[in-house]
Amino acid sequence: MDLIKAIVIAIIEGLTEYLPVSSTAHMIFTSSIYGIQEDEFVKMFQVSIQFGAILAVVFLYWKKFFDFSNLKFYFKLALAVVPALVLGWIFDDKIEAVLGDPVPIAIVLILGGIVLLFIDKLFKNPVVDDEKDVTYKSALLIGFWQCLAMMPGTSRSAASIIGGMQQNLTRKAAAEFSFFLAVPTMLAVAVYSVFVKDWNYQGVEQKGYEMLLTGNNLMLFLVGNVVAFVVAVVAIKFFIGVLTKYGFKPWGWYRIIVGIVLLVYFTQFQ
Repeated sequence: MDLIKAIVIAIIEGLTEYLPVSSTAHMIFTSSIYGIQEDEFVKMFQVSIQFGAILAVVFLYWKKFFDFSNLKFYFKLALAVVPALVLGWIFDDKIEAVLGDPVPIAIVLILGGIVLLFIDKLFKNPVVDDEKDVTYKSALLIGFWQCLAMMPGTSRSAASIIGGMQQNLTRKAAAEFSFFLAVPTMLAVAVYSVFVKDWNYQGVEQKGYEMLLTGNNLMLFLVGNVVAFVVAVVAIKFFIGVLTKYGFKPWGWYRIIVGIVLLVYFTQFQ
C-alpha cells in the first residue's frame, strides 16, 4: 500500500466513522475496488487509524469530554464499553473471517438502510436531551446495542445512536453519546490491534507496532491518523446538522443505494 492509497482509506475512515453508514464496510469496499492488497498491515491500518477519528471527538467536544466535575459521566462510558470489549475479544477471529467477503457486508448495508428509513417513527417522544442525564442502565443497554456493529456493514454509530433513541434520548443527545462512547471503544480496539494482537505479516508472527517498523509503514500510519482526524472533524459537524434537521432517512437511502451498487459489483464483476 502506497501513500496515496493510505490517504484514500484514511479519508474514507474520517468521513464514515461517525456516520450511520459503516466505516468498516466502506474501507473494505474501497480497498477491494482500488486494488489495495489485503495483507495484515492493511487490516491493522484500517483499524488503528480510528485513533485519529477518536481525537476529532475529543477536539470538538473537549469542554464536555474534560468536565471532571461530572465523574459519573466517565463511569457511564466505562460501563457502556464493557459489552463491546468482552464480545469483541470473544468473537475477534470470527469477525475477521467475515471481513474477507464483501457480499454479506453489502447485504447488511442494505438491510440496515431499510431499518433507518423507519427508525425515526419508532421513537417519537424522547425525554433525555443531555448525555449527562443518561442513567447507568441506559448506558449499559446502549453498550449492548453498539455490539450489533460487530457484524461489518452494520455501523457502530447507527447501532449506538438507535440504542440511545430506544432509551429515550433525542437524536442529538443519542448522537453525542455515541461519539463519546466511540472514544474508549475505538481506543481499546486501536491499542489491541497495535500492541496486543498477533499478526501473521510476511510469514512472521508480529505485533502491530513491529509491523510499523517495516518499510514506510510508520509514515503511512501517522499520515493516515492525521488525515482521519481532519476529515472526521468536518464529518461530525456535517452529520449533526443533517441528523437534527432530517433524521435518519437520508442515510437510509444512501445505504440502500450504495449497498445495491456494491452487491451488483461484487456478484457480477468480481
